[in-house]
Amino acid sequence: MDLIVAEYLLETPFPVEEVAAMMAGEQSSGTFVRVAGETDELRARAAAQVLSVEVLGQVDSPSLTSAYVERKGKAGPFTRARVRIAFPPGNIGRNLPTLAATVSGNLYDIGEITGLKLLSVELPADYRARYPMPAQGIAGTRATLGVTDRPLFGTIIKPNVGMTSEDIAALVDRLCAAGVDFIKDDEVCANPDVAPLVTRVPAVMKVLRKWQDKGRNVMMAFNITDETDAMRRHADLVAAEGGTCVMASLNWCGLSGMESLRAATPLAIHGHRNGFGAMSRHPLLGIGFPAYQSLYRLAGVDHMHVHGIGGKFVDHADEVTEAARACLAPLTDGADDRVMPAFSSGQWAGTMPSAYEAAQGPDFMFMCGGGILAHPDGPAQGIASLREAWEALSAGEDLEQAAQSRPALAAAFRFFGAR
Repeated sequence: MDLIVAEYLLETPFPVEEVAAMMAGEQSSGTFVRVAGETDELRARAAAQVLSVEVLGQVDSPSLTSAYVERKGKAGPFTRARVRIAFPPGNIGRNLPTLAATVSGNLYDIGEITGLKLLSVELPADYRARYPMPAQGIAGTRATLGVTDRPLFGTIIKPNVGMTSEDIAALVDRLCAAGVDFIKDDEVCANPDVAPLVTRVPAVMKVLRKWQDKGRNVMMAFNITDETDAMRRHADLVAAEGGTCVMASLNWCGLSGMESLRAATPLAIHGHRNGFGAMSRHPLLGIGFPAYQSLYRLAGVDHMHVHGIGGKFVDHADEVTEAARACLAPLTDGADDRVMPAFSSGQWAGTMPSAYEAAQGPDFMFMCGGGILAHPDGPAQGIASLREAWEALSAGEDLEQAAQSRPALAAAFRFFGAR
């Protein structure tokens, strides 16, 4: 039978093979002692299996404290290992929160563990097929915008909060005139009193329909983050006004909320991962992006944020690259479920080569807030600098050399490159 395989980075002062077996038992049929009704047949059918334990080395101090370890007087050394555990899909069924509870759950609280990070989740094809595919994904998003051969150039509504619906609509009009493909609300602007969705969506969509009549399609990701029923109502409003995309903060809406939203709307869902750092930044605690994106892609999102290389956030270039390539790889062989990675945070024309290399092609969103809006010659030249950068990259030119004959790109280098 095909199995769901989770890989972990484990730290413990106890024998790693014993702790790995404990992890498998805790998250399937077993507990710390055999219980009534736990037959050999049940164990054979439902028990998780430890597939491998690869010892990586030892350290003198624990990454995390454990009252259990202290009680047992275990002072180290603390062994670190990669552990792979396989879980029977029949234990879970089509149940995304329970899948997450199975591969994570109480594992973080096991007393013998002083460090644990879920690195990846591998799914059998027939199990992946139980969940929705992206409604739009890369191909659908490109078809909506009529952009086939380059990255999608996007930006974010700034200031983050405080503008009225009319102010935001006016800014959207300027951005459409500048030539942007994609616009999104900021993650902290969902349904504020000063610009509630009930007035903001019609005001913005009136502008977008005007530009559509002129032959320009622009996708707006309205932030509809809310409780589940409200999100469905917000998505219906966007659809009724002719919109094509909604955005939600994945970590605060949760897996179930995102599943419910996907089931309720055919619109593209722009998945914003704000708060992910709380899950990922510690090297021996939480969830790595490959595992994280597997779970949220089962919820049916179409785009996922991966941060940006050389941007304002903490990510190393290899972390952003890993995230982008995970989004661009099918979850299982033969599945047409790739999602569009969205590079953001401190991006401008000069950081595009790194994004292009990370994505290994043009299938990505390149999101620039200041990189467009703060261009010294205005937003239109901010977009022009991105187009000029892409022209140069496509031709195999060095970007700084190319800037010598491309004025918008040259101005971007003078302004942003000095920062």
